[in-house]
Amino acid sequence: MTANNTNNTSDTQWNLHSGEPRIQALSGADPRLGALIARLGVLTVTLDRDPFEALARSIISQQISVKAAATIRERVRLLAGGFTAEALLTQEDEALRGAGLSASKLSYLRDLSGKVLSGELDFAAFPDMDDEAVIAALTSVKGIGRWTAEMFLIFALGRENVVSLGDAGLQRAAQWLYGLEPRKDKKYLQQLLHRWPPYGSIVSLYLWEAINQGLVDSGKSLDEHLQEPQS
Repeated sequence: MTANNTNNTSDTQWNLHSGEPRIQALSGADPRLGALIARLGVLTVTLDRDPFEALARSIISQQISVKAAATIRERVRLLAGGFTAEALLTQEDEALRGAGLSASKLSYLRDLSGKVLSGELDFAAFPDMDDEAVIAALTSVKGIGRWTAEMFLIFALGRENVVSLGDAGLQRAAQWLYGLEPRKDKKYLQQLLHRWPPYGSIVSLYLWEAINQGLVDSGKSLDEHLQEPQS
């Protein structure tokens, strides 16, 4: 879910720690979240300030392993000389397929490149557009769905109040953190969104980090983890 905010921070990095005003606001409003943040510690998130490359990388990475995606991205980069709409459109289909792109992903990248060059997709206009308008523009491109657009809002535009309801990991982490009863519809985030504005993106980052550090799938509650000695 995205709120209609137009924040577009000029920072290229978010350095999140206990003394950071946004973290203090979240922890004060939601003590349980605050306990998780304290347990996880400092988070540093580098934003991707090249919008075309961010989207091209997302398309290439779809439904393949991290390692395979990195290999194909590097092959495409070397072939084209960089990730720009012009560079990709000048490459022959056969060459791009040889770099590892599937027919569908090749089609998606050509659609993205064409819409950028024609001005149909205007990255310069995004800072003045609300989240839903950006999502609508991005999802007009073949191969870009709502989840990819929401990740773009967070990691490219630096929007601070984005929670992706379609992200199964976030839903699972939310259920774990708050000890929510299982639901067939898996709609755990929807019960909690009111606690987090205007910093839903930061909550998302900490929920993902709780998964990355193995807390969510450990079989232990947050309270049990908090009782463990810290190394």
